[in-house]
Amino acid sequence: MRLDLSFFKYLNKDDFRVLTAIEMGMRNHEIVPVNLIQSISKIRTTNVRQIIANLLKHKLIKHTNVIYDGYSLNYLGYDYLAIHSLIKQGILFKIGSKIGVGKESEGELEQRGTGVDRTRAKSSERANK
Repeated sequence: MRLDLSFFKYLNKDDFRVLTAIEMGMRNHEIVPVNLIQSISKIRTTNVRQIIANLLKHKLIKHTNVIYDGYSLNYLGYDYLAIHSLIKQGILFKIGSKIGVGKESEGELEQRGTGVDRTRAKSSERANK
């Protein structure tokens, strides 16, 4: 699965709060119910539902309605949280264009907080649970 960052720049603070709430809820639950997401993120239920709908549309989370109505993070959601964390810590400044695509990795230019451009290769293969 490719890392598509086209939606990343449109996410706001509340979107990341909901993604973080789902991640925190997944410590104890395989599927996180909406009321738990709302209580962890401390955002109104109507706003949480709008944010969840937006995150579902861009496939950062997945919806499950087997035992009860709930959500869980996809790999893309975890990637967005990791990149957001690196940006907040000042480790990563921006991600540039792709410079090459291989069989199991993609090469991209990245700029760190020091202003130095570096080439980075990342693996596109994920380990299954």
